[in-house]
Amino acid sequence: MTRASLDKQPHEVAAMFDAVAARYDLTNDVLALGQNRRWRREVVRAVRPRPGERVLDLAAGTGTSAEPFAAAGAFTVPCDFSVGMLTEGKRRNAWLPFVAGDATRLPFRDGAFDAVTISFGLRNVQDTQAALTELLRVTAPGGRLVVCEFSHPTWRPFRTLYTEYLMRALPPVATRVSSSPDAYVYLAESIRAWPDQRGLAGRLTAAGWHRVAWRNLSGGIVALHRGVKPREE
Repeated sequence: MTRASLDKQPHEVAAMFDAVAARYDLTNDVLALGQNRRWRREVVRAVRPRPGERVLDLAAGTGTSAEPFAAAGAFTVPCDFSVGMLTEGKRRNAWLPFVAGDATRLPFRDGAFDAVTISFGLRNVQDTQAALTELLRVTAPGGRLVVCEFSHPTWRPFRTLYTEYLMRALPPVATRVSSSPDAYVYLAESIRAWPDQRGLAGRLTAAGWHRVAWRNLSGGIVALHRGVKPREE
């Protein structure tokens, strides 16, 4: 892993996602061996969207992750910093209200949403703490946060095997199915450098979220973190 490859500026990361937008969902299906569909279902269960609620789906990409929230009757806003992703999403689902936005400076008023969620996007934000604080700002008191992100497998032998897959197998597979395989080298490196479950929970608490907890999926390859915004006294 090279430090330089992870020290990308926000516009460089956005350009990287612009380049993979057209085949992004297909590539994810292949690289995750179909497990990403199960992870998305678990996110929906954790968010518990209800009719009439306002849900922010940050790092929504093409909007695939936002569709189930809208189907449950929640007013859902898919937001992403990649214009390429948003353009592809709008082409597929013109009815969704896609919004371009920076995770550290969201274009929404205080307390605008009953629930906020981000899946596989938090580690791509340059200032994680600023993003978690900004998500807290746009969440209504008593509202909930769900973060789904790659994490650290809990069984040590499997953790070693998983790391080998990320750095050795993932780039060649991405070369076959992605329009920009170099982007997936960056993604593999960002996963390896990401904090473990307890470390991310600490960041949520430091940002002001209460009742922080997490649940491992697929042996800890992915962790589902939850938090609640304190009610005003």
